[in-house]
Amino acid sequence: MITGGAGFIGSHLCDLLLKNRHQIIVLSRNKKNENISHLKNKIKVENIDITNFPKLGKILQKHKPDVIVHLAGETSHSRSFENPLYDVDVNSKSTLFMLEKIRQLNFKCKFILGSTFIVVGRPTKLPVNESTPCFPTTVYGTNRLSSEYFCEIYHRLYGLDTVTFRITNSFGPREQIIPKKNAVNFLISQSFKGEKITIYDHGKFFRDLIYVSDVVSAIYILIKKGKSGNLYWISSGKKTWFYQFGKYLEDLTKTKVKYVPSPNYTKKVDVGNFVVDNTKLKNLGWKPSTTIKQGIKETLNYLKMNN
Repeated sequence: MITGGAGFIGSHLCDLLLKNRHQIIVLSRNKKNENISHLKNKIKVENIDITNFPKLGKILQKHKPDVIVHLAGETSHSRSFENPLYDVDVNSKSTLFMLEKIRQLNFKCKFILGSTFIVVGRPTKLPVNESTPCFPTTVYGTNRLSSEYFCEIYHRLYGLDTVTFRITNSFGPREQIIPKKNAVNFLISQSFKGEKITIYDHGKFFRDLIYVSDVVSAIYILIKKGKSGNLYWISSGKKTWFYQFGKYLEDLTKTKVKYVPSPNYTKKVDVGNFVVDNTKLKNLGWKPSTTIKQGIKETLNYLKMNN
């Protein structure tokens, strides 16, 4: 069962799981589900807003899945400030509800939580790893972190089989193109249209970017080998400077980069430079295989074919 299975990461995970002959139930609040329309005869889809807890409880009881990958949620940190109480429901309470339901129904289920690098806040030391202290700067980051703690507590207290992963900046085909959602995909999309793009502060900051196919191959390894009660980082383990990212886009499209100072909101919540030591995940036999430039090319090709 994949909550948010029609989303960006979820739809790519469906493709990989089907290739490996798994039966899939997708929970999605979007009735159109364009990202998984090519799979509609091969998977089951339950249309539900994850905050509809009575309905969610019935769906869990009906299907009793062997594995739940919980990806549903609101992923915009700016939107978490616009509607903070909804963010609690969708990003925190939904996790707690499912864990409690699994405990009540007492069925054997591996619960895998998708989390985010935003939970760390602004790191004081790089590279970040699984034991880095977390001081989130947003409502969204705080709710994702509480979800992680719920998983750990239910594992420790009730013996539930829970695994948590955090993804750094992921990008690739099928992401919703919304300015405040995924800056990397937004910039790729703008440059594809030939529009001028803006990058803050001369691009003199770096992030740990990772292409979507590497993200889902990592999730698949965690389904198979992720150790119960553990947290893993999904990342490339490499720094991508944003001036370099801007240069890739200028090389591959007709775009021009304009550098502007970062606004006040960004200064207050931005995590700054970020790179992760992903040794723990690599020890399970995984490694990323797509370079950043190759990933940008793949994303541009997808946009070309679907526009």
